[in-house]
Amino acid sequence: MPKKKNKSYWFRIILQTLFLLLIVLISYNRYRLAQGLVPIPVGTSTLHSLCPFGGVVTLYQYFTQGTFIRQIHQSSFTLMWLVLLLSLFFGPVFCGWVCPIGTVQEFIGKIGKKIFPKKYNRFVSYKIDIWLRYLRYIVLILIVVLTARELRLVFQDYCPYFSLFNIWSNEVALSALILLGFIFIGSLFIERPWCKYLCPLGALLGIFNLFRIVKLKRNNNTCIQCKKCDNICPMNIKVSNKEVIRDHQCISCLLCTDEITCPVNNTLHLTLLKKKDSKKNIWGG
Repeated sequence: MPKKKNKSYWFRIILQTLFLLLIVLISYNRYRLAQGLVPIPVGTSTLHSLCPFGGVVTLYQYFTQGTFIRQIHQSSFTLMWLVLLLSLFFGPVFCGWVCPIGTVQEFIGKIGKKIFPKKYNRFVSYKIDIWLRYLRYIVLILIVVLTARELRLVFQDYCPYFSLFNIWSNEVALSALILLGFIFIGSLFIERPWCKYLCPLGALLGIFNLFRIVKLKRNNNTCIQCKKCDNICPMNIKVSNKEVIRDHQCISCLLCTDEITCPVNNTLHLTLLKKKDSKKNIWGG
């Protein structure tokens, strides 16, 4: 658990909750319109238009024919570029701070932590877990290739984002509901199982951890090896044995930093590396 629930901790929780509520309200508004009811004043965008992954799957169609896959809008394409740009600087902050599916898994995980206080997020052995994490890259490749070939949203019949926030409609496929159920149940045992093993957008954004401009750095000289950063990490990254965290699974949630969990100031924080031996701390401490 965090050492102190300070402004940084609560800011993230509030931001996650606000984005989650926004998606729920906008989706419900679409349902009200379909039923002929008066919409509430939160916008009437479609779920596809609010998902940056829609921009990813339509890239081939856009660059070869100058059009979008059916159901994909310009807003989704614009969101994709914004999320990619943000990831270039700070890594997958969209995953750790914005994504509503990630937030729901995290909130369910809080229940799992109460049920399994010592075993939670440790049910899958490291030898198996390390290989399962690459499944999401296979999912990403399959979706992009099949979408480009069939010119339709092949992922919609399995997408947990679409199924959860469109559950009151008749557009959700049974396959998507089954997968959503597995994700929710899995979240009681494993933190963010969808993010870890299957999310195609998370797979793409995770690559940015390899060359992101603002890096998460651990000061080996002041680190006391308490392992609190390892224990708090939702993605099971061994933060305590790395000087710069470049793991493709990092979601930039910053729970491990000395702003929230690390007990030693100026030990674990976001850093802008200008040269090999020069650095500027831009995240507290």
